[in-house]
Amino acid sequence: MRESDQETPIILAHDGQLDGQNWSVKDELIFGRDSSCDVIVNDRQVSRQHACLRAIAPNQYEISDLNSKNGTYINGALITEPSLLKDGDEIKIALAQGFLFISSDSTLPLPGKMSDNTKRPGRLLIDEKARIVWVGEKEISPPLSVSQFDLLYLLYSNENEVISRDRIVEQVWGKDQAVGVTEQAIDALIRRLRDRLTKIDPENEYIITVRGVGFILRNTSFRDQSEKV
Repeated sequence: MRESDQETPIILAHDGQLDGQNWSVKDELIFGRDSSCDVIVNDRQVSRQHACLRAIAPNQYEISDLNSKNGTYINGALITEPSLLKDGDEIKIALAQGFLFISSDSTLPLPGKMSDNTKRPGRLLIDEKARIVWVGEKEISPPLSVSQFDLLYLLYSNENEVISRDRIVEQVWGKDQAVGVTEQAIDALIRRLRDRLTKIDPENEYIITVRGVGFILRNTSFRDQSEKV
């Protein structure tokens, strides 16, 4: 993040073709496939002018879908009207490209070393307070979205316990939004999280599906990994 951007919110692309790029949010950002857009997502699923993120008051920002063909999503839920953004919200443009909204009074987790209280025998390590995740001593960067982190930490803090879909919905989306969360939204979140972990450690499968029940975290230990060799 550049110094000139620190007083304004940041849109950080994660996953997809724009992974790692970021934009400073001042008055307005237009997302779309057209070359005139501020944030260009060159994907056929994306409309020419797809969504608009704009300031509506000091430190208040909302995003609107511009009658796109394939929709705009916040934290996995399709929006049908202008929606206020909170720090850490995940925006999806037609499910083709993900972005994180980072407010002006927040900072992205900086690369750091594992502290003593994060050390565990497994390859997957999480510092809850800093919201930093390591896989095999390599930090996940860019950081996970809020929903991805909340899901991973739920599984991580209940290691060796099968977590039901209902519990995932309540923990990640909250009780107020639980009614509108579909099975497809849960599966999409699981898939995105698995993809982030696989990019760093393709040799291990951390999130195991227990058919008809839910999901469980298998936090492979370094010893287990060495025995494979």
